Amino acid sequence: MSTPANPAPNSPAGQNRGPGGGQNRGPGGNRGPGGNRGPGGNRGPGGNRGPGGNRRGGRDNGFSQDDGPDLVEKVVFINRCSKVVKGGRRFSFSALVVVGDGKGQVGVNLGKANEVPEAIRKGTEGARKHMTKVQIKGDTIPHEAFGVSDGGKVLIRPATPGTGLIAGSGVRTVLEAAGVHNVLTKSLGSNNSQAVVNATFDALKQLRVRETIKALRAPIKSEA
Repeated sequence: MSTPANPAPNSPAGQNRGPGGGQNRGPGGNRGPGGNRGPGGNRGPGGNRGPGGNRRGGRDNGFSQDDGPDLVEKVVFINRCSKVVKGGRRFSFSALVVVGDGKGQVGVNLGKANEVPEAIRKGTEGARKHMTKVQIKGDTIPHEAFGVSDGGKVLIRPATPGTGLIAGSGVRTVLEAAGVHNVLTKSLGSNNSQAVVNATFDALKQLRVRETIKALRAPIKSEA
């Protein structure tokens, strides 16, 4: 039996494959007209969206200037509650947040959620919505006040400049947010953070300056 002879490596048929060969593809590789896409790639008018970007930027900047630097947000206490179910335990969180501007406006709220960041966000939004104007005298309070909330009882007294905030953590947070820097305080009831904070807030709402008291008494004297 005779085997077919292999073609010689230097034979003309193995090298010259003309148009279908893997080496000599001159006409196919020359794609000059197709690669030149000058008119299609030039999208100058479409990419220039200056007015749209400025409008969005202005809206964001206005929001940060109104709410960002003016308010002081402080988390007083975060409580975790667990519920036992068939599959295990389910946790929920509550965050007590105090918000104030340091100029007499302060708000307190308790936010609840299944996650800590969400609970803080809810507490902050609620405190901003329920901010109350309290009457302070300079960097202290005009007179003594006694606040009560549930089991919490807090006594606050005015102090001379340089005294500082003589108060615990919950009372200090509320007074700092309201803008009070010299005061004497005493917690006489429960040590629960929520009760102490609400009692301090109740004491601040009782404060009246001299001008307010005169304005309240003036109509009574005129009628008599």
